[in-house]
Amino acid sequence: MIQMQLDIASFCEAGVKPINEDAVGFERPEEPYTLENKGVGIALADGVSTAEAGREASCTAVERFLEEYYQTPDTWSVAGSGEKVLSTINLRLFRKSHEFITATKGYLSTFSAVVIKSRTLHFFHVGDSRIYLLRDGEMVQLTTDHVATIDESRTCLSRAIGMDSLLNLDYGQRELVVGDRLLLTSDGVHDFIAAAELQQLLAAGGGAAEISDAIYKAAMAAGSDDNLSAVVALVNDLPESNLEDYSAQLTRLPFPPDLVPGMKLDGYLVVKELFASSRSQLYLVEDEYSGETSATRTRCVMKTPSRNIEDDLSAIDRFIQEEWIGRRIHSEHVVKVIQQQRRRTALYYLMEYIDGIGLDKWIAKHQPASPKTSIGIVKQIAEGLRAFHDNEAIHQDLKPANIMLTQSSLVAGNPVAVIVDFGSVYVAGLAELQRPLVHEGALGTASYSDPLYLLGRNPGIQGDVYALATIVYEIFTGHLPYGESIEECRDAFDYDRLRYISAAQYNAQIPIWFDAALEKGVAFDLQQRYQSIDELLHDLTQPNPIFLQSDPVIEKNASSLTLWKLLSGFWFLSFVLLIYLFSRL
Repeated sequence: MIQMQLDIASFCEAGVKPINEDAVGFERPEEPYTLENKGVGIALADGVSTAEAGREASCTAVERFLEEYYQTPDTWSVAGSGEKVLSTINLRLFRKSHEFITATKGYLSTFSAVVIKSRTLHFFHVGDSRIYLLRDGEMVQLTTDHVATIDESRTCLSRAIGMDSLLNLDYGQRELVVGDRLLLTSDGVHDFIAAAELQQLLAAGGGAAEISDAIYKAAMAAGSDDNLSAVVALVNDLPESNLEDYSAQLTRLPFPPDLVPGMKLDGYLVVKELFASSRSQLYLVEDEYSGETSATRTRCVMKTPSRNIEDDLSAIDRFIQEEWIGRRIHSEHVVKVIQQQRRRTALYYLMEYIDGIGLDKWIAKHQPASPKTSIGIVKQIAEGLRAFHDNEAIHQDLKPANIMLTQSSLVAGNPVAVIVDFGSVYVAGLAELQRPLVHEGALGTASYSDPLYLLGRNPGIQGDVYALATIVYEIFTGHLPYGESIEECRDAFDYDRLRYISAAQYNAQIPIWFDAALEKGVAFDLQQRYQSIDELLHDLTQPNPIFLQSDPVIEKNASSLTLWKLLSGFWFLSFVLLIYLFSRL
């Protein structure tokens, strides 16, 4: 089979400027499976010079796009993958821009990228960088400059990545033929070389490196006073036929059957079922291609969707997105999703196998728990949650059953915690994920998830704060902060009747300041609850002086009670004295 053959070269120079705020990059996968199913990615970004963090913005956009695009499931289309990845990158830069007081400062950059998959060119664009296609001697600009005219001599960007919380992105595609030539440029190049000359340079003989060098020299000779960047890609060969688009293939991928030990799927031998719910199943499997015997084969976990959601396109979409979310998050305290290396014949994805026990079972066996061991576990869970939050993701369904303690660490007496589920994760910036978590009674998640989810609100990071505080409470007491009755709550009125139960009521060794931190962590009012995981963890590990102060309301009540006691004592003594005097008469 003929594979794609591309000749790619680039330059990215500061030019006459002291700082280079441009960034370029490309990714050409070596693995045939990845090359076939994800293609070759090329990206160019020009950091906005009037923004103080333009260089960081351009580098972040290029690096994260080329990294995260290849982490998206192979069952996603190129368009869907690129748009989702860029939406999360845009929101990340937009939020970082809030570090600046001046509205005109921030993490802003233009962005232009192409993905060449099979015989199709997919392009993504925002800003005034450009993408050109040269075919049969004729050059066409595929992108439109996103600029607004101020006056006859001045223009400004009307769109950029990081400019707004919602990314207004241009996407398009073209069929490629052998001999096509692609050029991505920043304005430091195309603003100083006339279109006719640029076309001649791109059509010249030689390889991509020679053409790239000629374009750079031409821009410098023309007096470019900006950073200069460009990428040249020559299409020397393409696959014989066009691959089916994976977004369409997704609707045809069959659900796997209910698997039993001994069955095989795509070279994976089912060892046993680990878990089953109304939404999915987990199986322990062995990769038969990784060794001759069971002892030498790699073991992993296969997650399959339940047939209950076979007609629910939204649920299928969420299942597919779990794989992408897992591949983006890197932490020793979050289970690793394994990148697929061979074609799937059914809908599933693979994760590393964590040999151990669930935190829920550990809590049941260790009451009262050792404070040192328990805090160590809590810190690890918090670190795993930070990895989610650093990627603009909220877990939403954290509970002890979704946290594993590895067997080897338990034997060593130093438990290591790993978060193992992505089923309800919310990723900011993706509209299709912005829906409240649906709690299923069979899963029991209402005990740990923020009540605001059930009331139709999304509390963001503070929802994970609530879940972690609830888990900490249970680790130290074996109970829930609002009692078992929280399972029966259905509306705001039900929650209003609940009252926090002091953790010291179940564990007398819990200090006042620790109990107060837990109460603040599970407060229903977001104004009273911690804003971040770090704030909660700080007050759980270091006494907060505020929690050690006497309650002014209690002090006032105590003072009033003392006054009434004194008055009552005086009246009683007066009454006794009167009785004595009258008895003497």
